[in-house]
Amino acid sequence: MKKILRTSFLYVAALAVLSSCNTTVGLGRDMRVLGTEMEKKAEQQTGGSGAEYQSGGAPVY
Repeated sequence: MKKILRTSFLYVAALAVLSSCNTTVGLGRDMRVLGTEMEKKAEQQTGGSGAEYQSGGAPVY
């Protein structure tokens, strides 16, 4: 009985880890797209390229 419970727990834990990995990857992609769109909108509103504020694509504070 203990072996069945242990095996079941391992299967459930593995499924949880694998599903959260997909969710995390998807969230990362969404955030990247959102950041790109925000940068485009900011450039449109300021009318500049933003080169004076950025170095290598990363903001300089």
